[in-house]
Amino acid sequence: MIASLFSRRKALATLAAMAGALALAACEPLPGGGAGGPDLTSGAPVRVALLVPAGSGASSDELIAAHLENAARLAVADIDGAQIDLAVYATAGDPARAAQVAAQAVSDGAAIILGPLYAEEANAAGVAVAASGINVLAFSNNPTIAGGNVFVLGQTFRNTADRLVRYGMRHGITSYLVAHGADLQGQIGRDAITAAVRDNGATLAGVESYALSQAAVQAAAPRIAATARASGAGAIFTTAGVNAELPILATALPEAGLNAASTRFIGLTRWNATPQALSLPGLQGGLFALPDQQMTALFESRYAAAYGTPPHPLASLAYDGIAAVGALVARGGERPLGRAALTQAQGFRGTSGIFRFLADGTNERGLAVAEVRSGQVTVVDAAPRAFGGAGF
Repeated sequence: MIASLFSRRKALATLAAMAGALALAACEPLPGGGAGGPDLTSGAPVRVALLVPAGSGASSDELIAAHLENAARLAVADIDGAQIDLAVYATAGDPARAAQVAAQAVSDGAAIILGPLYAEEANAAGVAVAASGINVLAFSNNPTIAGGNVFVLGQTFRNTADRLVRYGMRHGITSYLVAHGADLQGQIGRDAITAAVRDNGATLAGVESYALSQAAVQAAAPRIAATARASGAGAIFTTAGVNAELPILATALPEAGLNAASTRFIGLTRWNATPQALSLPGLQGGLFALPDQQMTALFESRYAAAYGTPPHPLASLAYDGIAAVGALVARGGERPLGRAALTQAQGFRGTSGIFRFLADGTNERGLAVAEVRSGQVTVVDAAPRAFGGAGF
């Protein structure tokens, strides 16, 4: 998953997310109300610029670039009622290069930009084309770059935290202790959880941090467990990553005397990204969020049938972006790719379920809530299929 901020020092996380099924800044965000979008000629092909990290020399970037392009072309083929002219540009994962090719794409007639991948790139691309009125749908999930003409497609920590706290409040979990790593990812996750606790009327029982080393996490566990007991927290909500400190924390907390029956463990990241982690004692009875698994499976099957290999976890974002653009163009109206159209309340149905862009440039996705039971994942609250229904 899923909790990556798309920086090179972090492992890329799983961001699981069909046009025919569509419904209805590392730097400062750009000022102002965002881009109104270009005027489009009715019935004419709409050029979409796809910015991918090819050319960096890193094999991981080349793999992701290929899968993003494959998914985008799959979406173009699936669109009904609109013609998309897809133009692909390589950014090499570099902000300066991303700004250059974004400006070139607009000069070439792009009506909207899809990508780039990394947060710094997306911010640079947004700045480069801000004056043109062109919007950027970035593959990042970093909320600090969202705003103005930049929208992020990646699932955000705040979206996940809101879903889990809402579920918890409905089921008697009203007090939350936050445990987070003392790095940028942990701090952004901490802020997302505390905001979700506040906005959903829950109680913040405390905030505990730890350095990202095995010794530091083990040393912090008794302190975290003691704070949970003293505060009466109903849950410890952690930012820990399943491929990082989560296994240490989920082992050390029970050893420090944490009673999972009285203090649930809740995770901001996708625990099933590493299935063997599901057997950890601290995760039994714990909760985390998942995308709509039925929709995800449909996309993965469709991609594999077309290209002979499973999609990279990020490929779905390219499909979603193209599919949303196609749906808006097919619907028509004044400036169909402007801010008002992109942020329409009913949203879209994508490869991992429903999603919509918010006015602040972030997004909201319909997520399921899952519980770990005897080492297995059990969905206890299904992903909503429409905004305004259960789960929202």
